[in-house]
Amino acid sequence: MDPFLFDQLTFVRGQTLKAMEGVTEELADRIPDGFRNSLRWQLGHVYVVLERFAFQYIGLPLYRPDGFKELFEYGTSPAAWPETVRVPTLAELEVLLREQPGRIREALEHRLKERIEPPYTTSTGVTLAAPEQFISFGLYHEGMHQSVVKLYKTLLNR
Repeated sequence: MDPFLFDQLTFVRGQTLKAMEGVTEELADRIPDGFRNSLRWQLGHVYVVLERFAFQYIGLPLYRPDGFKELFEYGTSPAAWPETVRVPTLAELEVLLREQPGRIREALEHRLKERIEPPYTTSTGVTLAAPEQFISFGLYHEGMHQSVVKLYKTLLNR
């Protein structure tokens, strides 16, 4: 077990939740000029990707509410969201984001070093072969999107 990795996950997620503060339902769906996604998409995407990284590749079930794959996976955009899929509220996203690190710790704290076959190579060319590597890369990914959330808030509040 590597409690520091889970401490980092808790810290990073806390910062993401803090970045959500002050975001209204209306603001969450606005897309800044020159960008393709919204604040709501950024937050849902962080959830979906970490859920996949933590559970899918080690063969555990994902907790992904209906429609989340269509709304928030890599390559999706609010401009192309299916009208038949219900978009979660910010409160619903916040609950999911708040609870996810605990579920990950519970499921993986004794499995961090297990080898994943075949390894997974990200779109950026990083190869991941154990849960600890997926979670670590997930922290990097979340930090990037957390920065975008802060940028969008600045741009949209002008």
